[in-house]
Amino acid sequence: MKTPQRPPTFPALVQEHAGTQRLSHILELSRAPSADYRHWDKLRHLPAPAGFTSEEWWLALKVQRSGASKPLPLLDKKGRPFTFCVPDLVLAELHEIDVGAGSAIGIPEPITNPQTRDRYLIRSLIEEAITSSQLEGAVTTREVAKEMIRTGRPPRDTSEQMILNNYVTMQRIAELKKEPLSPEMVLGIHRLVTEKTLDDPTAAGRFRRPDEHRVVGDDFGEIFHEPPPASELPARFQAMCDFANGKTSSCFVHPVVRAIALHFWLAYDHPFVDGNGRTARALFYWAMLHAGYWLFEFISISNILRKAPVEYGRSFLYTETDDNDLTYFLVAQTKVIRRAIVELHEYIARKTTEVRELEAHLRALNLFNHRQAELIRHALKHPGQEYGITSHQKSHNVVYQTARTDLLDLQTRGLLETKKRGRKMVFVAPPDLAPRLRKMEKEARKA
Repeated sequence: MKTPQRPPTFPALVQEHAGTQRLSHILELSRAPSADYRHWDKLRHLPAPAGFTSEEWWLALKVQRSGASKPLPLLDKKGRPFTFCVPDLVLAELHEIDVGAGSAIGIPEPITNPQTRDRYLIRSLIEEAITSSQLEGAVTTREVAKEMIRTGRPPRDTSEQMILNNYVTMQRIAELKKEPLSPEMVLGIHRLVTEKTLDDPTAAGRFRRPDEHRVVGDDFGEIFHEPPPASELPARFQAMCDFANGKTSSCFVHPVVRAIALHFWLAYDHPFVDGNGRTARALFYWAMLHAGYWLFEFISISNILRKAPVEYGRSFLYTETDDNDLTYFLVAQTKVIRRAIVELHEYIARKTTEVRELEAHLRALNLFNHRQAELIRHALKHPGQEYGITSHQKSHNVVYQTARTDLLDLQTRGLLETKKRGRKMVFVAPPDLAPRLRKMEKEARKA
């Protein structure tokens, strides 16, 4: 990724065309609707409307955007405000988000069903924990990370510790969703995110000091962002919390726009030695849940961001290189959010189909509860998979005794085998599980 080319300045373009006949034509062009929100770095390579230069086209767009922009209390290092507008493409995304995540309309039954919702919640927490950490450089396989969280074993390295920290943090965010945001809360979230992962353990849960200068750049020495001085962080933090709590907006700010702006704000201020990205995304989740978008307990935006990290980074740079126009980040993030909602619905649809097929296969037996049925479904796809009582307990959010009873019952019925690992009993999916199930089904039908 490279820094995008900065656009021609608005005042210079206006001065160049002031008092000319061309300016009236440019103003007329500014009234034409625009279906997208391009940065100059992209627009300069596209053919301009007939009769106009690229610079004139850009001036028309800037006139159009400036008329709809609103200021935020977020200021850059020179005291200039960030602004945003809500073009039609963002409005359309906000509508889809409101419909898909702001109410119970259209939400699949597995999430509203108390007996099954916990399974999807745990899955989402694990998914966000893994992918948010991978965005920040964590290196491990998904299966290993899932095994660590489900079994409760201690992390083996920094990457696993990052993932475990994110998992714990996301659980904490759900607990804090009704609380107003405060600097102390954010520092506590950062402490959870970075525990046992920093070279200096004392940096967890505190602002970076003046001697801890940090910049955002690449491995080749190019600097993309230099955050505000450490001395300004306490005041900027309080301003951020006031904005998050709705105290400083002079105009209506859609809750999703507020959550996205909060995400950007913390990333821009870069208040910590490390863990800024993970903390920023955690604050986004807090803001969405705080605003009543309860479905976000089940959604992972980092899973989408990880698939296109360059676009994620570029949306920050577009904002900083074009007069602090946060709309670029809004456009990018509303697309990410909507895609995350779609993927959740698609995932639930797939799992619902699988469960129905499994239930159809086992209905005649009428011997398994929904937790056992889910384990059997997984075991059919993973011969030799090992299951522990603790991991089964965490996967379904039940007490230890219930998890133990589930597994012992399956072992008694010959659907799981057992072996010892130290003092613990481990349950193993046999390679011939499918034939055993078919045999059990036949016997049940005969009976």
